[in-house]
Amino acid sequence: MSEIVAGVSIDAARRALAARFGEAGLDSPELDARLLVGHALQLDLTGLVMHGKRALSHDDAQRLDALVQRRLAGEPVARILGAKEFWGLELHLSADTLVPRPDTETVVELALDHLSAGGVLTRPLRIADLGTGSGAILLALLSELPQAFGVGTDISIAALTTARDNARALGLNDRAAFVACSYASALAPPFDLIVSNPPYIPSADIAGLAIEVQAHDPLRALDGGRDGLDAYRRLIPQAASLLQSGGALIVEVGRGQSGDVMALMTEAGLAGDPAAIKADLAGIPRAVMGLKNRR
Repeated sequence: MSEIVAGVSIDAARRALAARFGEAGLDSPELDARLLVGHALQLDLTGLVMHGKRALSHDDAQRLDALVQRRLAGEPVARILGAKEFWGLELHLSADTLVPRPDTETVVELALDHLSAGGVLTRPLRIADLGTGSGAILLALLSELPQAFGVGTDISIAALTTARDNARALGLNDRAAFVACSYASALAPPFDLIVSNPPYIPSADIAGLAIEVQAHDPLRALDGGRDGLDAYRRLIPQAASLLQSGGALIVEVGRGQSGDVMALMTEAGLAGDPAAIKADLAGIPRAVMGLKNRR
């Protein structure tokens, strides 16, 4: 195992860490190494290139080693950095929020596809994000819909504080409100669009998740009950009662759950159409849509 020592260049330290992370079986060793070196030294990508020959000081090496030990123990890089990019937006995280994942961008894509097809992208819209966490889905949509107003709900006050801070940092706070409640229980109609990435992992599967997820993401944002569908059974009827005619509910689902979730939407009076399910980049059905009063 290579060690981080004072006196080696930034470039050499980054290469050594990439090799070390690769030996440890991490998925993106070079990216992880670059991000952690940059974070420890307060250098962006340009700074790393410009100062690559600079030698690490003793303090530099100690700071970097502390971050490396956290990563090798299974802590995600986003948790170490305290932020994650989603839909091109930098979102700050807390212990009460999930790390936003690229798969969740499928929900944003399906929502924008639906609104574009209906020709309403530029008109005033009311959006709700149930279980908003860091605010990822809601803020991504507001960044694309300049006339929209959105409400994010969560049962965690700490998560709502994080989401509100993200909205403020992104200049979207004047079009976003945050409410403490279970899914849509405190909201009043009408809404044009409701989105959610609820917990959908079956309880028995939690222990088998990657250490980055099971040990660092909040359990209540993961655990979907015995079959993974508990959250959908609660939020879908709530959402159906809040949507105006022609409104849409779009939710993220786990592998193999799209059919069951669509059935729950149908039971609640929401209908699908040929574009009701969108797959992620791995080809897994990831976002499911139900429409209010659409035949």
